[in-house]
Amino acid sequence: MQNTNIHIEKTEILSDNWYTLKKITFNVLKNDGKTETQSREAYDRGNGAVILLYNAAKKTVILTRQFRMPTYINGNSTGMLIEACAGLLDNNHPEDCIIREAEEETGYKISKVEKVFEAYMSPGSVTEILHFFIAEYSDEMKINNGGGLQEEGEDIEVLEIDIEKAHKMIDSGDIKDAKTIMLLQHLRLKNLM
Repeated sequence: MQNTNIHIEKTEILSDNWYTLKKITFNVLKNDGKTETQSREAYDRGNGAVILLYNAAKKTVILTRQFRMPTYINGNSTGMLIEACAGLLDNNHPEDCIIREAEEETGYKISKVEKVFEAYMSPGSVTEILHFFIAEYSDEMKINNGGGLQEEGEDIEVLEIDIEKAHKMIDSGDIKDAKTIMLLQHLRLKNLM
């Protein structure tokens, strides 16, 4: 249902370089009955999907490490971030996207995924909805070294990490990626490992 308390007056494109940054000017009917004009910027990069591959028998998970410029300019001295495999939907179905991304980034060919939830990751400034998945993996599913697509500038290191070590890496600050923390906690809460 459309929010009738919001009326968009103007939308300006501030940048359409990598993704789209818009400035939206709107009127909002507030709880006190007064109308106020506000403006906000919203970054539209499309929707995405993320997956945590886990092996219950070995008690391990597959994570990736790659350079992330926004973390670098915000104090991460190396810019390297450990995270679960993820990618943009690019108008594809979330399950199809994450199966493809898992193979490209991790080298594991999976066919069965379980969707666990959807979440807005930074709703104050980014439009993206992220679809969260988990899937079991085995050594036999490894069909290549992964690492991402060279033509997309990806240079991804694949990590197989003991689940307890991964949780300790959250505590130590070695894992700071929200989507990865959420999926690791999901495994713990559901007693899947």
